[in-house]
Amino acid sequence: MSKKTTTSAEQNLQSVETALGKTEMFIEENQKNITIFILALIILVGGYWAYKKLYMEPRNEEAQKAAFIAQNYFSDNEFQLAVDGDGMAPGFLEIIDSYGNTKTGKLSKYYVGVSYLHLGQYEDAITFLSGFKTKNPELKAIATGAIGDAHLELGNQDKALKQYDLAIAVNNDITTPFYLLKKGLVLESMGNNGEALKAYLIIKEEYGNSAEARQIDKYITRVSL
Repeated sequence: MSKKTTTSAEQNLQSVETALGKTEMFIEENQKNITIFILALIILVGGYWAYKKLYMEPRNEEAQKAAFIAQNYFSDNEFQLAVDGDGMAPGFLEIIDSYGNTKTGKLSKYYVGVSYLHLGQYEDAITFLSGFKTKNPELKAIATGAIGDAHLELGNQDKALKQYDLAIAVNNDITTPFYLLKKGLVLESMGNNGEALKAYLIIKEEYGNSAEARQIDKYITRVSL
């Protein structure tokens, strides 16, 4: 091995040793801070686990029990009682106030929004449904479409169509043909038979097994005349 190669290797080794030495020096000089950081990370992770398991899960179970009667009222179409409660059992508004950060509390916004839609309080329906967030695609589509229904009742056809398009975009075999049909009917009422026909044809061609497809031919015929 040449002297030049040996010198180069020694220099590389010295550089590595120097770097390691600097790392060790950094650790030694900052050992206290590093230890504090690690402990803080452990506390943070452990604290989140404790918050979720020991606080949020019991709170959500408590909220589910509290919402049981309101859910029954909702299922029975007793929407005012579902929203306000019956004087003994809480309604969904109280559930939101008391358990708003739980899954049940968040879902209660959906119940309140749909209830207000049935009660004719369309602005309130839009407010609560707009504040409802979910990862469930079907429920997301229904909530989005319900906002469209509220806009339609208020005479805002363009806003209704926009919401129906958003609901349609949450693509699934149950809600998409339903809102395609609603979109087509609104377009028909606006005299836009060409766009209505497009919506109906999508139902026929892409969602042929849906409930909406069973009678779609009559709608297609109507706008094709």
